[in-house]
Amino acid sequence: MGDSSDSVSIDMETPSLSGKEYVIETYYGHVSVSVYGDQDKPALVTYPDLALNHISCFQGLLFCPEACSLLLHNFCIYHISPPGHELGAATIRPEDPLLSVDDLADQIAEVLNYFGLDAVMCMGVTAGAYILTLFAIKYRQRVLGLILISPLCNAPSWTEWLYNKVLSNLLYYYGMCGVVKELLLKRYFSKEARGSAQVPESDAVQACKRLLDERQGLNVWRFLEAINGRRQDISNGLRKLFCCSLIFVGENSPFHFESLEMTSELDRRYSALVEVPACGSMVTEEQPHAMLIPMECFLTGYGMYRPPKLSVSPRSTLSPICISPELLSPESMGLKLKPIKTRISLEV
Repeated sequence: MGDSSDSVSIDMETPSLSGKEYVIETYYGHVSVSVYGDQDKPALVTYPDLALNHISCFQGLLFCPEACSLLLHNFCIYHISPPGHELGAATIRPEDPLLSVDDLADQIAEVLNYFGLDAVMCMGVTAGAYILTLFAIKYRQRVLGLILISPLCNAPSWTEWLYNKVLSNLLYYYGMCGVVKELLLKRYFSKEARGSAQVPESDAVQACKRLLDERQGLNVWRFLEAINGRRQDISNGLRKLFCCSLIFVGENSPFHFESLEMTSELDRRYSALVEVPACGSMVTEEQPHAMLIPMECFLTGYGMYRPPKLSVSPRSTLSPICISPELLSPESMGLKLKPIKTRISLEV
């Protein structure tokens, strides 16, 4: 890393950032999975938001050296792409049936079966968070815990439904046009990150725009139809979840209220909320550093955090000496925590 006073010198084998691509045939069609890390380690399954894949949704988090060490040192990561969202994907055939959110959740179970995985940790963003939460409700024994970023939990409101319908029509008739990309960027990022006439766009926004150019409009339309067609309010299912949940949401996210409501439905003994100021929905790209300490405490509570051998500066965010397990001064991190404690009791 750099030579700044905040640098961390890691005395360990650097985790490999090269993944292996799998195309898996399921009852619901082909699905692409990118696997990073040692498959003998516990599994972390990710699922991105609409029109994204693991490159455009999680690279900011995984390119953050501390987060990369935290996650790849402790997990093998299985990035599941929504059908037709993987790099280089062709347009899905028009005769292929549209999938529902339940189909997509069941498809995850088939992916786990393919790799011989039993119980996994899950991380999802917005639409992907809904799919993984639905999967956790349907297959409770197969989910160890949930890390959710700006999640959804209700059927679409009339406002969301109408907004998505406009976006759906644009995608169907015009593909990934400029208007569609602007609407998607508003979904992902805060106004500050998107810039203005006086302030340039952030690097994360510019990278996301380039990656959106690679998406096939009709494939994105299919995923949007599934998400906009969700009719299931999963609040009752949330009350029956006993795996721990860590929820991140940007205060400027269009789904901020949804995330707060979801937190209120979860058992407070097993859940925590981290609100990130001046951030949109995609915390993984806009402010990935805000996720580090809460995730470390969360994983430590599961016994899944194995501290690497570190030569650290006193201010390192990953120093086992300096981390308070209960985050007594969240203001120093620029975070608002609800509840303040992100180490959660695992008693069931």
